[in-house]
Amino acid sequence: MTVEGTAARKPRRSSKRTSASATKASGAQSAEPQLVQLLTPEGERVQHPEYDIDLSPEELRGLYRDMVLTRRFDAEATSLQRQGELGLWASLLGQEAAQIGSGRALRDDDYVFPTYREHGVAWCRGVDPTNLLGMFRGVNHGGWDPTSNNFHLYTIVIGSQTLHATGYAMGVAKDGADSAVIAYFGDGASSQGDVAESFTFSAVYNAPVVFFCQNNQWAISEPTEKQTRVPLYQRAQGFGFPGVRVDGNDVLACLAVTRSALERARRGEGPTLVEAFTYRMGAHTTSDDPTRYRLDDERAAWEAKDPILRLRTYLEKQGLADAAYFEGLEEESETLGKRVREAVRAMPDPDHMAMFDHTYADGHALVDEERAQFAAYQASFADGEVK
Repeated sequence: MTVEGTAARKPRRSSKRTSASATKASGAQSAEPQLVQLLTPEGERVQHPEYDIDLSPEELRGLYRDMVLTRRFDAEATSLQRQGELGLWASLLGQEAAQIGSGRALRDDDYVFPTYREHGVAWCRGVDPTNLLGMFRGVNHGGWDPTSNNFHLYTIVIGSQTLHATGYAMGVAKDGADSAVIAYFGDGASSQGDVAESFTFSAVYNAPVVFFCQNNQWAISEPTEKQTRVPLYQRAQGFGFPGVRVDGNDVLACLAVTRSALERARRGEGPTLVEAFTYRMGAHTTSDDPTRYRLDDERAAWEAKDPILRLRTYLEKQGLADAAYFEGLEEESETLGKRVREAVRAMPDPDHMAMFDHTYADGHALVDEERAQFAAYQASFADGEVK
């Protein structure tokens, strides 16, 4: 499903861009970052000189529904982990607008390379939420077929998916297709060498890829200002392609900017770096305690910019949604939470021998040998169960 409202990038008033070279004399600070915003934290619609979007009331309500249901699913998954039903969970709390906005900008034939936190993007691609949880329960390596929704399996190795996306995009260009590729990563991953390599190759080969960086301000416990001397989006200029910073808590701006970048890629104009400036409201994962390295005041300041509250305020001010709509959505979210909980608890444990099934696309003598050895090992126990 894709939001069909029109989004256009307005003609530039100047060919000049703000760059990392436009710094203060010390060179330690970049020029003032330019932030694309279409909806203020107070729910007021504003214009931007380069980006615009026109959505119907139904589409606006759809974006709100996406964010609410994604947050409900995320909260349920967090609770399941706390109750011992999942081994780990990486929450997207606070990043719903960045994921839903960018996810709804995609066409069905576009391909997505996520990290391990893109639950909202998965929702937009039609992946059943329950399928995301098998890996975190330890019963499978993914739980969905990437080719069914053009949504790759979650990637745990930080930043490596940007290389996969670049290579895939180079293949798309070689095949002459007009689809685009998007790679998601975080501010912490931007410090990885894999990301720099993907920037280099995508620029040289003019690959139709969008690099979508969710800058949630913290790479676990490392703040962004300790990772880079310039705003992340400005790094793109050193590789020869454009970068843009968007308000990551503004679903309208995220949709407009991502759609523009994807259209640029499809036209054969190469990669774009989108930095969604947002905030990780929860912990890095359920194994993390953010109270040890950040202040409550910081979190409170970002709560005032909550992406869901922002759009709800706009819908109410414009008379686009009434109490009955919000009540119905609350009931739908509770139904989703119950379904997710029941599905996780009903997940069967995998057959031990299944670990050998997808090691290679085709059969391999070494894998067959290892399978036989493991089968013999299991059979060595008197009661037939591994101790």
